[in-house]
Amino acid sequence: MQTSQELTRRPSPAPRPHPLAYVRDLLWIGSWETDRLYALDPESWNVRQEIEAPGRPYGITAMGDELRVVIAHEEDNRYLYRVNPTRGFDLASKTPCPDFTGSFLAADGSALYLGQMSYQRLLVLNGAMSVEREIALPTRCAGFAFASDDRLYMISGDDELENLQFGRLDLSGEEPRFDAIRALPDEARSLAYDGARWWTCLRDANEIASFTE
Repeated sequence: MQTSQELTRRPSPAPRPHPLAYVRDLLWIGSWETDRLYALDPESWNVRQEIEAPGRPYGITAMGDELRVVIAHEEDNRYLYRVNPTRGFDLASKTPCPDFTGSFLAADGSALYLGQMSYQRLLVLNGAMSVEREIALPTRCAGFAFASDDRLYMISGDDELENLQFGRLDLSGEEPRFDAIRALPDEARSLAYDGARWWTCLRDANEIASFTE
């Protein structure tokens, strides 16, 4: 198994980066310090855009021409918002996450996948934000994303969310199976794929890292 020493690390545009998503040649990165989203050019490492969030960002993904973002408010209840990359958050779109909890997000083009780490599960949501499927995870999760071949990948962790491993999450059987590929640092949170590289936030190190399988 490969090791995390092969990571390429870059400084985050803002402290405590999390979450992130790759959308149309840009990395969208949240910050737990500033409660903002940053659109970062992964080649020049320049920030192209900043958007103020209505709370702390926990998950982000693309749905068509828009973003979907999980936001925690002061009481730590979690809500889903629609975000137009040019106009910002649609505050009227505020929708409670099931059981008011959720974090990591991914989308397969038609459905939204919401991670609920306190329940160690994924929820598949339709366009009306109704639950279509519940997927029990075999381990704790520090992020997940789809690759270009539509396979789902995940950062797996132990009960303390340590000893993190990047690998494939196979949902084809009766029970999901995780196949580890490489180790990641324990700071790793969230996952995104740009077609050639994987990206993760090293949240407590204030860095963004990229790696390959």
